[in-house]
Amino acid sequence: MPVSESPPYLSIVATTRNDDHGKHMRQRMTLFVRGLLYQTRRIQQEVELILVEWNPIAGRPFLAEILPRPEKEDYLTIRYIRVPPGIHHTFGNADKIPLFQMIAKNVGIRRAKGRFVLCTNVDLLFSSPLFDFLAGMYLFEGSYYRCNRCDIPSEINYDSSLPDLLDYGRNNILNRLGLYHLEDMVIPKTNAGERSNKFKLLLKSAINYLWPVFYQKRIVRVEQVDTVACGDFTLMSKQDWLKIGGYLELGAYSIHIDSLALYAAVSENIKQVVLPPSFCTYHVSHEDGWEQGDPFRKLIKDIERPMLQWDTVYRIGEILIKGEQKLQLNPPNWGLADHQLEEVIQYPE
Repeated sequence: MPVSESPPYLSIVATTRNDDHGKHMRQRMTLFVRGLLYQTRRIQQEVELILVEWNPIAGRPFLAEILPRPEKEDYLTIRYIRVPPGIHHTFGNADKIPLFQMIAKNVGIRRAKGRFVLCTNVDLLFSSPLFDFLAGMYLFEGSYYRCNRCDIPSEINYDSSLPDLLDYGRNNILNRLGLYHLEDMVIPKTNAGERSNKFKLLLKSAINYLWPVFYQKRIVRVEQVDTVACGDFTLMSKQDWLKIGGYLELGAYSIHIDSLALYAAVSENIKQVVLPPSFCTYHVSHEDGWEQGDPFRKLIKDIERPMLQWDTVYRIGEILIKGEQKLQLNPPNWGLADHQLEEVIQYPE
């Protein structure tokens, strides 16, 4: 497929490195890229994927050498941006944390060409209803978008077809994270039979697609912000990302830094949209995951890793939402904007 010269509507940003954190990392990364190749081919819409390879390990192949490449019939352009160890070690706690996830995502945000930028993670599959919504170009500047993350078992057949894997995800949800306002919505009853079922399905579909377009909620309390697993899916216009200054760049473990970005967005009067339950991502569980990990193993890691405390983040959220202060703490060159970084681009060809 010839690549358009115009900027893409959507850029997707994630970060990783070629090691085995969480186990089966190469398989999960491959599944992530396969899923995006499948969905963009299905909707026939050009999308840019930016994978920031942070602090790559010497002697191991680069991501561009091991992950699936777009082919002629694809619509996904993949940009690999490498941040070398020398830059990694300029940040505090570099010896304790091999990948600064949120700083790496900032690298992608600053270099994204899309009008809208989705920050996500590399162990996810995007549901077809979610991608259908993205393909409809229903997004607005001045709003940020959140969706549920559905954890699914790690015992999946990575070699299965994408339709089969998506069916598996939909039918094997272990845990649902995030707000889901539509679950309690009552569908009107009609006179029985197949006609009733078709009416309900049509009404549900209409509600699902119209809801994100019209329901843009202005947040007034910190409890209303959909922070749970927000590092897996936070979507807003690039201009709004620039307005909030990206993620806070700290030499710390990534937990709760993603929540601060949402509080910063609210402080800039950017409205929240929580997508319907079927517009979700499927997350392959792994033992190092925040939600599914062994709490006794995490206990030791939590002591070893510098990280933000939730009570501090919550209090900052209250201050930001009340409009008492802004979170503009990053330097003007956040996202390593003043660095020339090595980049490998794979076009559909």
